[in-house]
Amino acid sequence: MPTEPAAGQTIPSPIEPFVVATPLADVEELRARLRRTRWPSGIRDSGGFALADAESLVRYWADSFDWTAQLARLQQYPQFISTVDESWVHFIHIKSGNNTAPPLLLLHGWPGSFIEFLGVIDRLRVKFDLVVPSLPGFGFSHAPSSPGMSNMRMGDVLVSLMTALGYPRFGVHGGDIGAGVATWMARRHSGRMIGLHLNYLPGSYAPARTSELNHEELEFLDSVADWYAKNGAYGHLQSTRPLTLSYGLNDSPAGLATWIAEKFHEWSDPSTPISLDVMLANVMIYWLTNSISSSMHVYLESSSTPLKFETGEMISVPTAFARFPFEISRPPRSWVERGYNVVRWTDMPRGGHFAALEAPQLLADDIQAFFLNRD
Repeated sequence: MPTEPAAGQTIPSPIEPFVVATPLADVEELRARLRRTRWPSGIRDSGGFALADAESLVRYWADSFDWTAQLARLQQYPQFISTVDESWVHFIHIKSGNNTAPPLLLLHGWPGSFIEFLGVIDRLRVKFDLVVPSLPGFGFSHAPSSPGMSNMRMGDVLVSLMTALGYPRFGVHGGDIGAGVATWMARRHSGRMIGLHLNYLPGSYAPARTSELNHEELEFLDSVADWYAKNGAYGHLQSTRPLTLSYGLNDSPAGLATWIAEKFHEWSDPSTPISLDVMLANVMIYWLTNSISSSMHVYLESSSTPLKFETGEMISVPTAFARFPFEISRPPRSWVERGYNVVRWTDMPRGGHFAALEAPQLLADDIQAFFLNRD
């Protein structure tokens, strides 16, 4: 897997095939660490992820989780590394075989990874040319060694990737951080985009308030403030002290697993549970690529590029919004329309923050309807 190039070492040539592979010694070393976990003492079931749940999770990861099976599944998808601005981006690239199929870029968030979209890929690969990257600093993509890789900069990098792949115009779907990156792409490169599909409203989104807020909008903003007051400590920490936090998460697989599993547990619809194996495969990506620090750093970098719109400014790209009932924020359409050119709105019957994992058929159907069935 890619690492920081040493002095005198060259980075990969423009586009190269990539195979996800893991030395057995790395997996055995991980299991040994898990079995040596030093558990906290004191209160066991409040103030975060309960100790009994953490012990069960770590025990399963160490003794029962089948990474080989998950690896075999990942290896079924054609993957590549592309050099973009003197660093590399990892991505799945699947061509439909239809010359008229629109290209579609699928963007994950934190604490997710490209593997969120495998179920969606399987449902869309006949109708679209699909590009599914690991965001810069995530997974098998290059970890920036200098400041500046914000959501805005990620958008520029991914536009360059699509250019390198020969796609002058393309559609984009994003959730979580991917929604922010996709919005920046639409804001700065609108001529390149045929449409924008979101299942999450970026947290920094701040449209110009040219009229009084209605009752739904006021209730929504109150609910967002309440959620962040009760649940947003992770975001504040990652946007202010990601490096300090990473010393613990990067060294302790138990710490990494519980930090991520807590979000999967709290942000998902109980009726659409994500399997433990899939969640741990996602955690494995962070562990094996040593990328938790660089993935969290985007919170700090993006704090300098908020999606604050000036009076009269809007995203002109045609936009679809899929609102899932257990998403961590559920904006009313009127609030989204203050900044986006919303042409399609779907209230989903089930699903939460990890829509691509929780409800892949619903998400894939909505994406397809938006990009293929518009007049």
